[in-house]
Amino acid sequence: MAPLTGVTAADLTRHLPGPYASRELLRLGARVVKIEPPDGDPLAGSAPAWYRALNDGKEILRWDAHAEPPPPILETADVVLEGFRPGVFERLGARTAPHAVVCSITGFGAHGPRAGQAGHDLNYLGYAGVLHDTAPALPPVQIADLAAGGQRAAIEILAALLERERTGEGGRIVISMTHGAHDLAAHRLGGDPSPRLLTGGAACYAIYETADGRHLTLAALEPRFWARVCELLERPDLAGRAYEPELPELAELFRTRPLADWLELLEGEETCVGPVLTLEEAAAGLSG
Repeated sequence: MAPLTGVTAADLTRHLPGPYASRELLRLGARVVKIEPPDGDPLAGSAPAWYRALNDGKEILRWDAHAEPPPPILETADVVLEGFRPGVFERLGARTAPHAVVCSITGFGAHGPRAGQAGHDLNYLGYAGVLHDTAPALPPVQIADLAAGGQRAAIEILAALLERERTGEGGRIVISMTHGAHDLAAHRLGGDPSPRLLTGGAACYAIYETADGRHLTLAALEPRFWARVCELLERPDLAGRAYEPELPELAELFRTRPLADWLELLEGEETCVGPVLTLEEAAAGLSG
């Protein structure tokens, strides 16, 4: 399916959030014209593989905002994405069509005390409260950039295009990666089902090391899944201890055999057990 066939998106953003959003529009059939400064998107130099993953298939246009008028594509595009600090897009003198959906991806929103403050993914996650349970450990993926920023922008753009079908009018969307990141965790404000459930507070929801230095995931939250794990491990003595914060005997047991052995025993057995794969292993498995 290519539901956005016929839709043109002009993308003025750099790095991760905006290019991720426009990649999703491209995947759905839109034509995407990425407008970069004369020296290109900084991501192309610092992480060329990331740049290619996010921007292959887009048309690349260079624009010197200090010496050239805005590209004409901005005046005709259905969607315009920008990631400047609040007010910069307007100062550039860019004009957009009345029917255009203009999406601004910001760190902290268009207003407020931090609206003009510089930041990156880690800062937004810190302000959002997402890192509190695991600090000083760093997250292995840019949650604010990609989920709270890029993915949320794509969702809001799709909704705005749907609204335009009804009204014929475009609109302005402002995405705050900090607010969006907080929304991803805000359901926890009323408390967790058990203390530290998501960060090692329950033996039934944890990651365990195996004999070969690999790891397996155990997410047997429901009693029937935990009971099946205990049955297959031949450890009925653990049946009533799912929500204890630590079970050293279970950790020791998993370290007695390699990952492949445990998967052969537990995977697909109504246990909610799986491997911790490398990115390469995951890519190979998901493409099959």
